[in-house]
Amino acid sequence: MFQDFIEILILSAIQGISEFLPISSSAHLILVSSLYDLKTSSLLIDISLHLGSLLAIIFFFRKELFNLKNNQKLLSLIIVGSIPLVTFGYILHTTELIHLLRNIKVIAWTTLFFGIILYFSDQRKADQNISTNLNIKSIIFIGLFQILALIPGVSRAGITMTAARFLNFNRVDSGKISFLLSIPALAGASFLGLKDAFNEPVELNYLIIIAVILSFLFSYVTVKFFLNYLNKFSLNIFVTYRIIISLILIAIIYF
Repeated sequence: MFQDFIEILILSAIQGISEFLPISSSAHLILVSSLYDLKTSSLLIDISLHLGSLLAIIFFFRKELFNLKNNQKLLSLIIVGSIPLVTFGYILHTTELIHLLRNIKVIAWTTLFFGIILYFSDQRKADQNISTNLNIKSIIFIGLFQILALIPGVSRAGITMTAARFLNFNRVDSGKISFLLSIPALAGASFLGLKDAFNEPVELNYLIIIAVILSFLFSYVTVKFFLNYLNKFSLNIFVTYRIIISLILIAIIYF
């Protein structure tokens, strides 16, 4: 029982922290699962972890999301920007092509390459903001970039922030755009997971509830911390982290 709790704690921390930072949650979850034999890892646990993150981001942005009168344009743009990811994600999932991308070699090189791209995007000037400059053209641009997040190691948060920074949005607003776009993405992942879960024998137990709660807590704290961080610092620390991780993986794979 204690070991199960520790494993859920680890998985929740990885999901909650890496989902919203530009370091790829899927890559970290795949790596941990491949390096360690996690007995609690299952489809239902995975759904619970995503659900916790989804609830956290909805709760954090509850004022923007539920103030439909003043934010109808923003919410409409988020829906439009999510269509490319949801469409391609569904195709890759139903054709099972998504599984071909889930290997450590892919993770190593995408972590490195898109970390470098993130660095160059973060050098752009910041003269755009979410309230006046986010429009249909810019959100489709960001949404198309988000498709790349289906490849483990790219990072959904990382690639959406990269696209937003290339469009000269400031770091805080780039983070907000990324967080808001995560809502349809997490909802879609949870829906596809539930769809698969109905086709498998599953056992509901206390670990499901714990996974949701812990993922919610880690996700909420990460979002709050990251927005404060973006207000003061560059993304260089995450670029450095990605490069170090990728070089370690490349060394393991090829040497």
